[in-house]
Amino acid sequence: MNQYPQWLQGLKNPIFARLYLAQTINLLGDSLTWLGLALLAFELAGEQAGTVLAGALTLRVMAFVLLSPIAGAIADRVDRKRLMMTTHLARMVIICLLPLVTQVWQIYAIVLSLNVFYAFFTPTYTATIPLITTEDERSPAIALSSATYQLLSVLGPGLAGSIAAFVGTRQVFFLDGITFLIAAILIARLPGALMVNQSQQTARTLNRTVQDIRTGTQCLWLDPPIRYALALQLIAAIAGAEILVNTVGYVQGTLNFGKVEYGWVMAAFGIGATLASVGLGHTQ
Repeated sequence: MNQYPQWLQGLKNPIFARLYLAQTINLLGDSLTWLGLALLAFELAGEQAGTVLAGALTLRVMAFVLLSPIAGAIADRVDRKRLMMTTHLARMVIICLLPLVTQVWQIYAIVLSLNVFYAFFTPTYTATIPLITTEDERSPAIALSSATYQLLSVLGPGLAGSIAAFVGTRQVFFLDGITFLIAAILIARLPGALMVNQSQQTARTLNRTVQDIRTGTQCLWLDPPIRYALALQLIAAIAGAEILVNTVGYVQGTLNFGKVEYGWVMAAFGIGATLASVGLGHTQ
């Protein structure tokens, strides 16, 4: 008798289950990062916090756009386990610098550094799923990872807001660092190396890497279904960014409420978005 529903079939694979747990913890940590940044930006810039957060989000997008294609090509040529561990540990160190921040420019520098490593982790994780799963496990594993990413993108800020309201603005970054450390430990315990079979060593050249990047970029922008999905993702990202950028200034600046109220407002956003997602899913 099958003990897993269809959409959880990938978790029968213990290697994927551990990697998936690491990614879920990583996503929670990312939510803590941005909620903590919102509170820190308001602490340093007051009602101009929205401008600070807008600049930080711009740096995040810039890092992803410029580095993700390169990261995808590099992931085929190195041990992915070591690469993911390195990105987690580097982000743990960087995130623990945020409690020491006293100037707005320091936020920008840290956010850019943080997302340089995040831009390398995300495509590496995605490319690793087919490497560690069987043909039967692959589709459910990819679907579960995608669904978890989407769910935590709306629910994560609410959970993080509730946590930040009680542990404090700067202390939340140390908790964030712990999530990256746990994720790195889980990845370190994956058995063996996670590398693509490099039977053709001559293919590992600079020209081939550039060609891989060019091909991936062309697929991204020239394939109509992918282009449509990118447009939908852009719309959703704009809505999420509006909430993140404007809420902290409105709640703590215009309404003169505190961090606890801000945490509950973000939690309400997350719960509402999650209920809407579940409701729309049942109507299809």
